[in-house]
Amino acid sequence: MNIADLEKMIATGRDSALLRLTLARLLAREELWERSAEHLQSALTQDPAYTAAWKELGQVLRAQGQNDAAAAAWQKGIEIAQTNGDKQAEKEMGVFLRRLLKSQSAKG
Repeated sequence: MNIADLEKMIATGRDSALLRLTLARLLAREELWERSAEHLQSALTQDPAYTAAWKELGQVLRAQGQNDAAAAAWQKGIEIAQTNGDKQAEKEMGVFLRRLLKSQSAKG
Protein backbone atom coordinates (compact mmCIF):
# COMPACT_ATOMS: atom_id res chain seq x y z
CA MET A 1 0.00 0.00 0.00
CA ASN A 2 1.06 3.53 -0.64
CA ILE A 3 -0.04 6.91 0.69
CA ALA A 4 -2.53 7.54 -2.12
CA ASP A 5 -4.17 4.13 -1.70
CA LEU A 6 -4.61 4.61 2.02
CA GLU A 7 -6.01 8.12 1.55
CA LYS A 8 -8.54 6.69 -0.93
CA MET A 9 -9.60 4.09 1.62
CA ILE A 10 -10.24 6.82 4.18
CA ALA A 11 -12.15 8.88 1.64
CA THR A 12 -14.41 5.92 0.85
CA GLY A 13 -15.26 5.39 4.51
CA ARG A 14 -12.99 2.46 5.27
CA ASP A 15 -11.33 4.38 8.08
CA SER A 16 -9.75 2.78 11.14
CA ALA A 17 -7.10 3.51 13.74
CA LEU A 18 -4.80 0.91 12.15
CA LEU A 19 -5.22 2.46 8.70
CA ARG A 20 -4.40 5.90 10.14
CA LEU A 21 -1.32 4.55 11.92
CA THR A 22 -0.10 2.90 8.74
CA LEU A 23 -0.65 6.08 6.75
CA ALA A 24 1.10 8.15 9.42
CA ARG A 25 4.13 5.87 9.29
CA LEU A 26 4.36 6.18 5.51
CA LEU A 27 4.08 9.96 5.77
CA ALA A 28 6.77 10.03 8.47
CA ARG A 29 9.11 8.09 6.17
CA GLU A 30 8.68 10.93 3.70
CA GLU A 31 9.27 13.43 6.55
CA LEU A 32 5.75 14.82 6.14
CA TRP A 33 5.58 15.34 9.89
CA GLU A 34 2.49 17.53 10.19
CA ARG A 35 0.36 15.27 8.03
CA SER A 36 1.64 12.26 9.92
CA ALA A 37 0.74 13.85 13.27
CA GLU A 38 -2.76 14.68 12.00
CA HIS A 39 -3.41 11.04 11.10
CA LEU A 40 -2.03 9.86 14.43
CA GLN A 41 -4.36 12.24 16.24
CA SER A 42 -7.19 10.80 14.17
CA ALA A 43 -6.17 7.27 15.12
CA LEU A 44 -6.14 8.26 18.79
CA THR A 45 -9.55 9.88 18.48
CA GLN A 46 -10.85 6.57 17.17
CA ASP A 47 -8.97 4.49 19.76
CA PRO A 48 -7.47 6.47 22.68
CA ALA A 49 -5.91 3.27 24.07
CA TYR A 50 -3.89 2.52 20.91
CA THR A 51 -0.38 2.43 22.36
CA ALA A 52 1.33 2.05 18.97
CA ALA A 53 -0.19 5.37 17.90
CA TRP A 54 0.99 7.08 21.10
CA LYS A 55 4.49 5.75 20.50
CA GLU A 56 4.51 6.92 16.88
CA LEU A 57 3.03 10.31 17.80
CA GLY A 58 5.87 10.90 20.24
CA GLN A 59 8.40 10.06 17.54
CA VAL A 60 6.77 12.38 15.01
CA LEU A 61 6.57 15.24 17.50
CA ARG A 62 10.21 14.69 18.48
CA ALA A 63 11.21 14.82 14.81
CA GLN A 64 9.48 18.20 14.60
CA GLY A 65 11.41 19.47 17.61
CA GLN A 66 8.30 19.50 19.79
CA ASN A 67 10.06 17.83 22.69
CA ASP A 68 7.55 18.72 25.41
CA ALA A 69 4.67 17.43 23.31
CA ALA A 70 6.64 14.26 22.47
CA ALA A 71 7.32 13.65 26.16
CA ALA A 72 3.63 14.16 26.96
CA ALA A 73 2.58 11.71 24.23
CA TRP A 74 4.98 9.05 25.45
CA GLN A 75 3.95 9.59 29.07
CA LYS A 76 0.28 9.16 28.12
CA GLY A 77 1.17 6.10 26.07
CA ILE A 78 3.09 4.60 29.01
CA GLU A 79 0.10 5.11 31.31
CA ILE A 80 -2.20 3.40 28.82
CA ALA A 81 0.28 0.58 28.23
CA GLN A 82 0.48 -0.01 31.99
CA THR A 83 -3.32 -0.10 32.22
CA ASN A 84 -3.54 -2.55 29.31
CA GLY A 85 -0.62 -4.70 30.40
CA ASP A 86 1.28 -3.88 27.20
CA LYS A 87 4.78 -4.32 28.66
CA GLN A 88 6.65 -4.02 25.35
CA ALA A 89 5.07 -0.68 24.43
CA GLU A 90 5.60 0.56 27.98
CA LYS A 91 9.28 -0.38 27.81
CA GLU A 92 9.86 1.17 24.37
CA MET A 93 8.19 4.47 25.21
CA GLY A 94 10.03 4.55 28.53
CA VAL A 95 13.33 4.28 26.68
CA PHE A 96 12.32 7.04 24.25
CA LEU A 97 11.21 9.28 27.11
CA ARG A 98 14.40 8.75 29.14
CA ARG A 99 16.58 9.48 26.09
CA LEU A 100 14.64 12.65 25.38
CA LEU A 101 14.87 13.86 28.98
CA LYS A 102 18.58 13.00 29.10
CA SER A 103 19.28 14.94 25.90
CA GLN A 104 17.33 17.93 27.22
CA SER A 105 19.20 17.96 30.52
CA ALA A 106 22.53 17.71 28.69
CA LYS A 107 21.64 20.82 26.67
CA GLY A 108 20.32 22.85 29.55
